[in-house]
Amino acid sequence: MRTEEFLITLDEEMLEYFRDMADVLVERCGISRAEAVARLNERYAGKEMSPLEQGLMGHEFPEFWAYGVYYYPDEKGRLPVGDAVADADIDFARLRVRPAPPKDSPFWTLDE
Repeated sequence: MRTEEFLITLDEEMLEYFRDMADVLVERCGISRAEAVARLNERYAGKEMSPLEQGLMGHEFPEFWAYGVYYYPDEKGRLPVGDAVADADIDFARLRVRPAPPKDSPFWTLDE
């Protein structure tokens, strides 16, 4: 199913998962919902999600994928994964932030 929000065809379960990833970006990274959705659209628009890919994504915390949309890896090549123990030695304040998609791009499907 396609929604006005995401530029990818998702079943109900994956739609909820993508909304969870957007929630992570809003709540933990402090960006607007519109920007969170635009970042996810930029990464996944046009992608066909096979059952295998859906299973792989769903096997991880939404944070695992959301942080990769927002941050560049640290100097050791690591990204946060959404697990407090695994992320304990990652300094979020030092992580570089990826640029948001341009405001005039089609990835912005929600108003700010």
